[in-house]
Amino acid sequence: MKKLDVITIGRSSVDLYGAQVGGRLEDMSSFNKYIGGSPTNMAAGTARLGLKSAVITRVGDEHMGRFIREELAKEGVDVRGVKTDPERLTALVILGIRDQEQFPLIFYRENCADMALSEDDIDPAFIAEARAVVATGTHLSHPQVEAATLKALRLARENGSQTALDIDYRPNLWGVAGHGDGESRFVESAAVTAKLQSTLHLFDLIVGTEEEFHIAGGTTDTIAALRAVRAVSDATLICKRGPMGASAFTGAIPDSLDEGESGPGFPIEVFNVLGAGDGFMSGLLKGWLDGEDWPTTLGYANACGAFAVSRHGCTPAYPSWEEMQFFLKRGVKEPALRKDAELEQLHWSTNRKGDWSTMRVFAFDHRIQLEEMEGATPEKIGAFKELCLDAAGQVADGQPGYGLLCDSRLGRDALYKAAGQGLWIGHPVEWPGSRPLELEPELGADFGGLAQWPTEHVVKCLCFYHPDDSAEMKAAQEDVVKRLFAASRRNGLEFLLEVIPSKVGTVTTETTPAIIQRFYDLGVFPDWWKLEPLKTDTDWAAVVDAITRNDANTRGIVVLGLDAPAEELSASFAQAAKFDLVKGFAVGRTIFGDAARAWMTGSMDNDAAIAMMANRYRDLCEVWDKAREAAI
Repeated sequence: MKKLDVITIGRSSVDLYGAQVGGRLEDMSSFNKYIGGSPTNMAAGTARLGLKSAVITRVGDEHMGRFIREELAKEGVDVRGVKTDPERLTALVILGIRDQEQFPLIFYRENCADMALSEDDIDPAFIAEARAVVATGTHLSHPQVEAATLKALRLARENGSQTALDIDYRPNLWGVAGHGDGESRFVESAAVTAKLQSTLHLFDLIVGTEEEFHIAGGTTDTIAALRAVRAVSDATLICKRGPMGASAFTGAIPDSLDEGESGPGFPIEVFNVLGAGDGFMSGLLKGWLDGEDWPTTLGYANACGAFAVSRHGCTPAYPSWEEMQFFLKRGVKEPALRKDAELEQLHWSTNRKGDWSTMRVFAFDHRIQLEEMEGATPEKIGAFKELCLDAAGQVADGQPGYGLLCDSRLGRDALYKAAGQGLWIGHPVEWPGSRPLELEPELGADFGGLAQWPTEHVVKCLCFYHPDDSAEMKAAQEDVVKRLFAASRRNGLEFLLEVIPSKVGTVTTETTPAIIQRFYDLGVFPDWWKLEPLKTDTDWAAVVDAITRNDANTRGIVVLGLDAPAEELSASFAQAAKFDLVKGFAVGRTIFGDAARAWMTGSMDNDAAIAMMANRYRDLCEVWDKAREAAI
């Protein structure tokens, strides 16, 4: 049994995608950063569809190289084949969406890291782990990377693995078009045709657009080009035909493309064709390696291509397996798929990164409670929150499943220090104690401040909401939550909604489920719910049902502490841990309260405060873990 389904080999870059749509690349003022390069996109795309994928490439020993490696790992791609080049920079591509037909792009690939891939980078044992090896045409364009690619293909064939080629013809990367012609998809070249034809016999599957088969076959007559390829290769040929789908040819080439096998197409709006071929290839590889027939396989490929052309970016546009299956079953409701709310929610919720199945969160986002302590000043509160972070880090010790809640008004430096430590980071936005809900001024009237947040931060909002509130109170609070949720999604940030109805009214078994249902009815789909402890199994079951019937892919629930004594927290943990949707806790004052009061007045030093908080946090983590173990 092979450990890997597919290894891709070749280009790896960082795509800087113009955020403004409809203008010249010259006028675009901000850019979104994504992983790029066909093999890299395909590795991520196939991983999203459930294949065990890996990529062989090189990246620079710098921030962009680390970004590619980390993003691939988050996507579930095996990165053992990603080599770090100490001498060269990671490739960059700057690109944009001018309109539905123009997609300007500039390749920054002069002596880039992936073009230094060598035969020494190809580990025979690694290749032997894969059911298939997929190459792309660009890495046949230079002797050194060609040698590395051919070695991988030779080893794959010796191991009985399947091989595939995405022709991926970029004239300027073959040196037959200028730097300003990155958008160009076809320039005739006898030299490129000869180079491709010398390798086509090595493949079981060859995929390309009509123009790409033109360069592989040496003629602009598509049927003649396919026949020229067939003359040197027994591979199944997949000819992509844009809005007309694709045709598969397993034997002799007929007189018409329509005579090939085909799969269902999808009538969608074309927004961005960049990366569509890599999305198509991801779906194709999934069907091919799963042994599906060609109509089914091409249906997968066409669906993945449809997602890609309707969204911004390449890899970020590709669907999860759950999302694709939903789409194939339901069909197209909104031709602009990125505007299909149901589909976009599924895309978001099934492609989130990180395993947060356990949540042990030290909450020190408190503001009023600290400001009211004797001896407290804004500067001292900020310094104390850094001690809280040190305590959290001491307990977490690099292990998964730990996190913090910290604000940026008083805890900015602690938030800065927390970056990149592997901790879950919740960042509150509500003005403390406000009802109706108001937000911290730093967010701005249009919540534009969220654009400056690190993407690892989770937007946390506490709303004192009750079903018995007046219509005016409900409307005011709901408006803020709806706009905040939309702004969070727009900025790629997860959203945690905390509700505490007990502070403003009587609570029954129906209270919290009614609140949850109300926000879902408003179109608010929190990634996380933060809820006060519930007393009975019946109460918890009602809450879990309210969430799961609206969102089967929610991250889950964390239980808040409300400054309860440790004994009460232990009892509430034991009750909550019976339900899988409850992932853990977010507790603050029970951990830091005594230390903060002593430290603010100078009766406790830094080390003692950290030690006290670390011990209490560690004890609570053990209580939760034991409660979960007992409930299993």
